[in-house]
Amino acid sequence: MSSFEYEGKNVEKAVQNACEQLKLTPDELNYEILSYGSSGIFGFAGAKKARILVNIAESQEDLETEDELAEPDRFYPDDVGTSDDSPVHARVNEPTPSTPSGEPLEVGRAALERIVNAITSDAEIQIEKDSQRILLKVAGGNAAMLIGKKGQTLEAIQTIVDKIINKHHNHNQNGKIRVQVDVEGYRENRKTNLEKLALRLADKSKRIRKPISLGQMSAYERRIIHLALKDDPGVRTKSKGDGYMRKLVIFPQKNHLQRIN
Repeated sequence: MSSFEYEGKNVEKAVQNACEQLKLTPDELNYEILSYGSSGIFGFAGAKKARILVNIAESQEDLETEDELAEPDRFYPDDVGTSDDSPVHARVNEPTPSTPSGEPLEVGRAALERIVNAITSDAEIQIEKDSQRILLKVAGGNAAMLIGKKGQTLEAIQTIVDKIINKHHNHNQNGKIRVQVDVEGYRENRKTNLEKLALRLADKSKRIRKPISLGQMSAYERRIIHLALKDDPGVRTKSKGDGYMRKLVIFPQKNHLQRIN
């Protein structure tokens, strides 16, 4: 028997998705519930779907899975004190940042300061702006709390700041402002690690001639994998699933396998 995960916005939807893909009825499905899901951090990014573990015969599926992304990030020690259901324990007795001037960037910076000060202390924010994006860099404080497990807290913070900045921005003039929030260089380190992982798994997929599924990732992380492998003729990549956190699968190209033979 092999075990594979299926997900949905609730358990009933996850069972329905599994039945549709496996061509089985709910009564025929052998599964256990891994997670009932949650609404996510701050009500934005990082929402968790319900997950079930389905046991099927080996002949029904030959997709090899890869669990390397499940390893904790270097900024997220086990004793930080967060959990899946409550990843952020905010403190509300920190100083209130100064009143913003009304400019979109200052409004966004002030919002980020309020969020950061509610989570940790002694953190500083720097802003870098170019023609492509606005980068708000957070240094100091408790980086692990700001980043969260697999970067989910950081993704939620960025989503909020992005919405605030663009709400105060005149879209008719210059279009949407691209906003990125980083903590202690986490995103650059994550990007480098994901690019290395993508190349290693692409070689493995071509070698074993089977698709390899990576764990759930944000849209930002999936894009890194897609771009890292876009020029490799031996593989193709495809996102699978629904919602913000989706899986990505690396497929070996059939015509490439024929040339190897």
